[in-house]
Amino acid sequence: MRELDEPKSLKLAEFLSLSSSGLVLGTLFFVASLTPTLVPRTYLTQGVLSGICFAAGYGIGVFCRRLWAFMELPEASGRAQDNIRLGVVVFCAVVIGTVSSWTTGWQNSIRKFMQLEPVASVGPLHVFFVAAVTFLSVIAVARLFQLVFRAVSTRLRPFFPRRVSQVIGFAAAVVLFWTVANGLLLRTAFHLLDSSFEEYDSLIEPERPQPTEPFKTGSTASLLKWDELGRAGREFITSGPTAAEISAITGRSALEPIRVYVGLRAAETVEQRAKLALEELKRVHGFDRSVLVVVTPTGTGWIDPAAMNSVEYLHAGDVASVALQYSYLSSPLSLIIEPEYGANAARALFVEVYNYWSTLPKDQRPRLYVHGLSLGSLNSEKSLELLEMLGNPIDGALWSGPPFENKLWRSVTERRAAGSPAWLPQYRDGSFVRFMNQQGSKLPADTPWGGTRIVYLQYASDPVTFFDYRDLYRMPDWMTGPRGPDVSPDLRWYPVVTMLQLALDMAVATTTPIGYGHVYAPEHYVDAWINVSDVKGWSADQILRLKRYLAQKMVADIANGGEETPGANRGG
Repeated sequence: MRELDEPKSLKLAEFLSLSSSGLVLGTLFFVASLTPTLVPRTYLTQGVLSGICFAAGYGIGVFCRRLWAFMELPEASGRAQDNIRLGVVVFCAVVIGTVSSWTTGWQNSIRKFMQLEPVASVGPLHVFFVAAVTFLSVIAVARLFQLVFRAVSTRLRPFFPRRVSQVIGFAAAVVLFWTVANGLLLRTAFHLLDSSFEEYDSLIEPERPQPTEPFKTGSTASLLKWDELGRAGREFITSGPTAAEISAITGRSALEPIRVYVGLRAAETVEQRAKLALEELKRVHGFDRSVLVVVTPTGTGWIDPAAMNSVEYLHAGDVASVALQYSYLSSPLSLIIEPEYGANAARALFVEVYNYWSTLPKDQRPRLYVHGLSLGSLNSEKSLELLEMLGNPIDGALWSGPPFENKLWRSVTERRAAGSPAWLPQYRDGSFVRFMNQQGSKLPADTPWGGTRIVYLQYASDPVTFFDYRDLYRMPDWMTGPRGPDVSPDLRWYPVVTMLQLALDMAVATTTPIGYGHVYAPEHYVDAWINVSDVKGWSADQILRLKRYLAQKMVADIANGGEETPGANRGG
């Protein structure tokens, strides 16, 4: 009688052997991974994805094969098994060779909707090589796990019943691999990265001189030292438009926008940094402006200039904004290592600003808004407590590129009006929450707003927003019905594979052109801020001229920064 995990001699031939059922399912997963999702892929990203998908399919196939044997169902043996294996190899080669010829067309279907030049080839040989290396690496780790499991269970066999020793061996292998991966590799790597990012963050850029104007954060009159702001803070303070630049575009008088930023090095605790931010905001008379924006940065502390420039131009510089850094790490790493830091920092800053703002006369205080991009939107959303604001609500929120873990975003999306797509939902009558993309909102322009305005700016091609762990076993709602304007019609759902595709898409979501994926365009921010902050006095021609100017400025800034792709260094 054959058992599911019956010990066998550890011969080299067994170690290198491949399962026929695993090869078949792995091949199907491999060809499914070649189909398009939300973001164009290079041969490197495609190869890594395909290798991982092949390994996932192979693993499921091996499990099914062992389950079949465990249930003592009929099996081929001897020459018949060799013939089956040969047939499987031929079948897999034919399928992979045939489907691979379609890959270029699939990738170009994404590029077409993002207005990118088509590629002549995706480099199938390069894809196969990278996929093979990735697959063999995964299989090597899996075989090593199996060796540890068998070694432990074999040593325990004299002391425990066979099945008990196998359970203990499996548990021991899991604990060992998890400890090594999480405790030794990940923690060590993350601490090294944290130290590296901290050192990088403290370097003073020669092209960003310390401001001399007293109302600027980081000046000699400021409560915050220039070297305490960090790279992202210094960029935020020095990159905003001047009153003269705003007047040149708008043709009207303008104020110098106020920007306050507190870096991690400014104080020991998040509460102390939040109080510093409030005192600095009061020192520069930020509460005397018409609009006040509490900004939650991304993981590295970066704030999207496309968002802040837009609102400052629209309100002729009569804007104050304040932000608090909570990490040195990029957003994915920050979310993994210190997920509570960002939410705590956003909450601390909002409470300080909101409590002081609430004490001011309603007819003399600024309109209060919150804003965040990506991880910043997640933490900004967490900073709000509905019950504490019922009697004195803020004026609105603009959250762009909301990650799939945003609870309010998910709740509103799932309760959207019947017939509205998941990639651009309509929530009730649109008086409280609206969704916008490259084409604005689907609601008529004269649809009335309530007292508080919340806008989610999101692109249908943004995997950071539309990834979901449940894609493992069910088709996401945004794939049903009409597709978003920037999503390939060739995109299909496949169990397991689609989730892996979107997970990789998230990692490269900022490699897209401006206005797609996770790279949000200033002209779309203009439309969003007009809705959120109730901008008045602009004609359609003036708004169009502003959009063109901001779009050209963003392209020029990227070129001057030496960035190869629009999303490079834009966030983190």
